[in-house]
Amino acid sequence: MLQAATHSIRLVIAATLVLLAVPAEAAKQSTTPNRFGAIAYHRASQAWGVSYDHHRARDAALEALKQCAHKNCEIVHRFKNGCAALAEGPKKAITASGATRDEAESKAVRICGGPKGEQNCRAVAWACTR
Repeated sequence: MLQAATHSIRLVIAATLVLLAVPAEAAKQSTTPNRFGAIAYHRASQAWGVSYDHHRARDAALEALKQCAHKNCEIVHRFKNGCAALAEGPKKAITASGATRDEAESKAVRICGGPKGEQNCRAVAWACTR
């Protein structure tokens, strides 16, 4: 009986130590609601639409399609709690996510340009949640 009580006390102490080890930042992030965004695009017409700060991913996608204003637009990128950008070049369009607008745009333009940066790519759209 004494051994079972000692084991229970040890478990409580171990659980308490684990909870105390959780960083305050992680606890704060868990209370922040998720925000969703999306980018819609139609290459032939170069039409695009973005959405941000939606509570549901589906709502973000629908709004991006609505903003795109072309009947053949498609969702090309979905993101959550961050930023996304669309870069367009002569041969392709690329999307990328990042923590900031600059990071997302830089990634998209760099990937669009290829390993040697041979394509003339430029950022054409971006959106950030927050």
